[in-house]
Amino acid sequence: MPGNSFGHLFRVTTAGVSHGPGYLCIIDGCPAGLPLAVDDLLPDLRRRRPGQSTLVSQRDEDDVPEIWSGVFEGITDGTPIGLLFHNRDARGQDYADIKDKYRPGHADFTFDQKFGHRDYRGGGRSSARETLCRVAAGAIAKKILARVGVKIVGYVAQVGEVLANVPDPSAVTLDQVEATPVRCPDPDAAARMTELIDTVRREQDSVGGTCVLVATGVPAGLGEPVFDKLKADLAKGLLSLPAVTGFEYGAGFAVATARGSANNDAFIPLPPETGRLIGTRSNRHGGMLGGISSGAAITCRVAVKPTSSLPQPQETVTTAGTPTTITTRGRHDPCLLPRFVPMGEAMMALVLVDHWLRQQAARIEGLDHG
Repeated sequence: MPGNSFGHLFRVTTAGVSHGPGYLCIIDGCPAGLPLAVDDLLPDLRRRRPGQSTLVSQRDEDDVPEIWSGVFEGITDGTPIGLLFHNRDARGQDYADIKDKYRPGHADFTFDQKFGHRDYRGGGRSSARETLCRVAAGAIAKKILARVGVKIVGYVAQVGEVLANVPDPSAVTLDQVEATPVRCPDPDAAARMTELIDTVRREQDSVGGTCVLVATGVPAGLGEPVFDKLKADLAKGLLSLPAVTGFEYGAGFAVATARGSANNDAFIPLPPETGRLIGTRSNRHGGMLGGISSGAAITCRVAVKPTSSLPQPQETVTTAGTPTTITTRGRHDPCLLPRFVPMGEAMMALVLVDHWLRQQAARIEGLDHG
């Protein structure tokens, strides 16, 4: 199956299905000399794992990987990093009674149309469980980026109609995000989000929302001028995540009603302590101009749909086209947002580290360009 790899110089390949033996992840292009151990991957994997609170799926997985290659004596050696995850709590039998039915909102029908057959156990390859590979690879990417001063923080900005009040997304800290199980830095909104998620769970329903992702300390100059624009690769990376239906950066869709004179960000000189000579007075451009990073904070927002798997009856058809109803068993999130945050951060990190490595090869400092 094509399309299982992501990135150019920092390339991630994943394999595995939700209710199979486990998952494989290959990270190719990680520079040699980076201290790396399983413990470096666990913080973000634990933020993604099921069973961490009553707000998420109660599947019981420890999600602790084995490092099979690419690390020698605690240091990356420049060869592909191989990670192995075992599925400890797979329950494929939960899906046996719906194997000939198409779940609304899922890839069941489209997989059959593409391949002529499918793994019906939790969606197989289309399951969001695949993202544990991305989160592990993203943790490595974050560690590289941290060495050049780049920090990535995501948070839940909306659940249903509950909106968080976050005046400056670039000032949000990881501690503020992790202070509540819903991962919203606005405590009042977080309480209302939690209440809403509990309500839809009791009603055997689900609810969607939005996630904001911010990268600070990104050097200016990352991204390619035409097809591999930084904004385009961020959009592709984030839209490749399960359940993501929308992407915007900076002012996003608000530019549709703006005047150019009000939307442009004026350039200004910056004080020496910023470490940058030139910046902008505002950041409606979301840290990217012409698809290349400007040095300002990169701010993205994604819309995440309500979980499609519901324990209540839904109208559907069988694989033969016969009308029927379906009730999905198993363990599913009433709201995907709390566990989505580390997934979104991981994809942002994978895009940024790939473009940072590409930039290192794009110019030679001190070379006379005259």
